[in-house]
Amino acid sequence: MSVPTLKQAPVQENTRIMGIGAYRPSVIVTNEDVCQWIDSSDEWIRQRTGIITRHRAPADVSVIDMAEGAAREALQKAGIEASQLGAVIVSTVTHPYATPSAAASLADRLGATPAPAFDISAACAGYCYGIAQGDALVRSGAATYVLVVGAEKLSDVIDNTERTISFLLGDGAGAVVIGPSDTPGIGPSVWGSDGSKWDAIGMTHSMLDIRELALTGKRGAAVSAEEAAVTDASLWPTLRQDGQTVFRWAVWEMAKVAQQALDAAGVTAEDLAAFIPHQANMRIIDEMAKKLKLPETVKIARDIADAGNTSAASIPLATHRLLEENPELSGGLALQIGFGAGLVFGAQVIVLPKVAAAFPN
Repeated sequence: MSVPTLKQAPVQENTRIMGIGAYRPSVIVTNEDVCQWIDSSDEWIRQRTGIITRHRAPADVSVIDMAEGAAREALQKAGIEASQLGAVIVSTVTHPYATPSAAASLADRLGATPAPAFDISAACAGYCYGIAQGDALVRSGAATYVLVVGAEKLSDVIDNTERTISFLLGDGAGAVVIGPSDTPGIGPSVWGSDGSKWDAIGMTHSMLDIRELALTGKRGAAVSAEEAAVTDASLWPTLRQDGQTVFRWAVWEMAKVAQQALDAAGVTAEDLAAFIPHQANMRIIDEMAKKLKLPETVKIARDIADAGNTSAASIPLATHRLLEENPELSGGLALQIGFGAGLVFGAQVIVLPKVAAAFPN
């Protein structure tokens, strides 16, 4: 018996980023504000991290709200309707529901239904993971246009008095639309993980820990999980990190990954118009630039100074600002690299989306 030949989707050889959008929350938290909670100073924070301010979302603004704001701008800049999207990908570790996904809700708000929608949990590398998947979906013919969003409300998962990571973090969202191109616009992705350092960045509690604490009556009497979560703030999981381990890994190992991404794309540092690393720490950014021997002509994204570390949102936010301030970079090559909890990493060389003028605020 002969087996029928399956019909294959048409393959698209090249892809590109067609449009980019950003959402920056309205609340600005200064270093002086942070020092109300930890024993530090504006000078120490600036010297150690390069951060001056960070944006944080008010209580009534959700991860999905921020993702929607960024996505609508990206769609408008790309010149397509949400109904044309073949997939919606949201990278986040701060959507408050394990399920359903933030992406499904976002697709509905935008009018992208019935496009497939899913979330990525890859922390600060999540946006680059999303680019890798969006690129693959368009190339394979599974989608013509893909929306990739990095959105985080990290203020929901920090203890303001915790010294290893809380003062670094901000909120925000960035989004891009990936579509077909006549020429290459997204280089090969170099991505991976190092689970041996799984505990270098993580949460103080797991959901199972919270359930156990609640059901055994942490305060001396049996209570429900719902009651405990509301009445005992110590049960709420918050972020912490081993700063030295993360710093050394990022500086030494991620510069190698960045070079691999250049090699995979067939370009050199001299060919770049911009370098857009995850905005984790200004010292990490500076050290990576040195190791890559970037020429002075390469613009380096330093959005961290005003936005803080926004995890999956940091690269698209930094790209948006870089193009806002330097529209002449559009059409040039940029090396982007994300790295974070897992530990996970991802990098690509991309062609920056073309803009006619500076973006609106």
